[in-house]
Amino acid sequence: MSTDPRVALSVLTGCLEEHLSAVAAKRGAQDASISAAFLAVADAFEEYEDALYEAYEEFLPLSVVEENDDDDPYDEDGQGEENTD
Repeated sequence: MSTDPRVALSVLTGCLEEHLSAVAAKRGAQDASISAAFLAVADAFEEYEDALYEAYEEFLPLSVVEENDDDDPYDEDGQGEENTD
């Protein structure tokens, strides 16, 4: 079942707004709400891009950067990397 691109775009927009809210209300360097919002944006972006391609065979001029777990500032556990500088 394919997703309507307009619905996927609406979800992505909502996730971006949630990310902004989480960043604005940041409670420390390793705030789990920012990590969750970060991952939600990445997932919603991929869903939108898939829906766009399925409907129109078009891609976005952006991409989600996939890094090694060691380089990822937000891992699946919601723990950010510690700064060792």
